[in-house]
Formats: sequence, structure tokens, C-alpha cells
Amino acid sequence: MFNDIGALELLTLGVLAVLVFGPDKLPKLIQDVTRTIRKVREFSDSAKEDIRSELGPQFKDFEFEDLNPKTFVRKQLMDGNDDLGLKEIRESFDLRKEMSDVTDAVNGRTPAAADTANSAANGSAGASAEGSAPSLTKTGDTAPDLLKKTPHQTQPERPPFDADAT
Repeated sequence: MFNDIGALELLTLGVLAVLVFGPDKLPKLIQDVTRTIRKVREFSDSAKEDIRSELGPQFKDFEFEDLNPKTFVRKQLMDGNDDLGLKEIRESFDLRKEMSDVTDAVNGRTPAAADTANSAANGSAGASAEGSAPSLTKTGDTAPDLLKKTPHQTQPERPPFDADAT
């Protein structure tokens, strides 16, 4: 909660405290606040020890931080025992392959042509073993080129502009 307070904010709070409480009352106020914080910590520690002693020896490893849902899930999932198979799922998910498949689908290439293009781009030995270099020209222009402008199409006639209507 207070981890993100910087030096400037702390200085501002100090100046504000001096202005509000005055230099005479500020040392007593700081002592009272630190004493209260110390008592709250002692009360919290004694309550934790009482709960641990009441739970018995079965719960000697019990940590109150485990009651936080984020900590509990992190501890259970990242523990090393992979009962859910998450490690296998992470390893099976190949983001580069998925992105290349999406790119190929958008560009209208077939997966086989994309594999040969990827192997040629990566410099793999599979393309050089065939003995022929891949062609860099387009063959069989089946998909329309969306980047080229189409010939001038007749646009429908626009209705007359009425300045009074706007």
C-alpha cells in the first residue's frame, strides 16, 4: 500500500505535519503513532500464535499469507508438482508458429507454401537439399491485390447540398 511513496511525497507529508500540528506537538505525536503501531503489531503477532497453537501440530507449516487467493494459487500452480499439466500446455503452445499461420491465412498463402517460404527464410538445409532455389515471383495470382487501386469506378451521384437543412 505504501510501497510507492517517493521522497517528494514524504517531504510534503512532513512539511504538512509541521504546519498542521506545529513543531511543539509533532515529537509527541510521532511517539504516540509509533507506540500505537507497535501495539497493533504485537497484538497481531500474539493472535497469530494463538491461532497456530489452537490448530495443533497438523498445521505447523500454516502461513497466514496463504489465505490470500493470489498467493495460494501461485503456490499451488508454481510449486513444482504439475498435477494439472500446465507445463505441457505451455510447451505445446508455440506463439511464432501460431502467428505465422495467421499471417499466412491473411496473405492467402497455403500452409505448405508458407513452410517452404519459412524454411528458405530461416536458411534451413531442407530447401538446399532439393537443389532448386525457391522462386521469388508470384505464380497463379488468384487473390486480388488489395493494395492496388482499382480502376476509376463511377460513384453514385450525390444528393444536392441543402444549407438550410444543416
